[in-house]
Amino acid sequence: MLRSLYSGVSGMKNLQTKMDVVSNNIANVNTVGFKSSRVLFQDMMSQTMSNATAPGNGLGGINATQIGLGVQTGSIDTINTVGAPQSTGRSMDFYISGQGYFMVQGPGANGETYYTRDGAFVRDSNGTLTNSDGMQVLGRSVNGGQPVVYDDNFDENTALSGQGAVSPLSIPSTLTVNGETLTYNSMAIDANGLVLAKYGNQTFVMGKVGVATFNNPEGLEKVGGNNYIQTSNSGNAIVAGPGNNGAGTLQAGALEMSNVDLSTEFTEMIIASRAYQANSRSITTSDEMLQELLNLKR
Repeated sequence: MLRSLYSGVSGMKNLQTKMDVVSNNIANVNTVGFKSSRVLFQDMMSQTMSNATAPGNGLGGINATQIGLGVQTGSIDTINTVGAPQSTGRSMDFYISGQGYFMVQGPGANGETYYTRDGAFVRDSNGTLTNSDGMQVLGRSVNGGQPVVYDDNFDENTALSGQGAVSPLSIPSTLTVNGETLTYNSMAIDANGLVLAKYGNQTFVMGKVGVATFNNPEGLEKVGGNNYIQTSNSGNAIVAGPGNNGAGTLQAGALEMSNVDLSTEFTEMIIASRAYQANSRSITTSDEMLQELLNLKR
């Protein structure tokens, strides 16, 4: 009798976890680059009333008799599908049309590297490319620190640092070329991540935005602020540029919307609510049966 009470309690407890996850998904339906989560349940241990027996002595085999002892949360997974692009018309907003994550550097000279799908970038007063939280966007820098003119002879393999050598990207207000000081006019980032800045009448390559992919992106850990960190189960970041190593290309003037499907979330919420009520009912029914048993003493 008490087993049914504990099973009902375990059901209610774990359904509350499901509701927590569903509610968080719904709350982040408009969060840029948000990846929804799901809850998977597992049964708990079972109490064996009698063991299975093999056929013999003219009798067939008998299956084991077991009573389950409730439910537990098996996993809470991140759904890593790509969200739809939302046009913003802002030249510094970027959407990764495929897999991959932008890399940003946390506070401090040797701050931790974070990974994000949020491509809302700004150029700060020092000319550094940052996200909305001031974290510096990482990418391949120009060899020798001297910007290269962007023309038909440009070769990124010789002009830029290696794929894995990333550092904060900067577009200064002025540039000295052959003794002449040029003033910054505008900048753009193309589909392959090249950071192009116009100084005077010339266009220079200032670096290339880095994009990282992972063998198991669902193994990344959410740390808030639309950021992730790598874990032992995600594997190390595979650093490349947009369009390389399975990473998507960049689309300017758009941001990735949340991949939350409201119709799915509302359905899951209704199912969880009804299941919660059913587990509650099993507890009250078990309690009534226990009360009837106690009344036999009268």
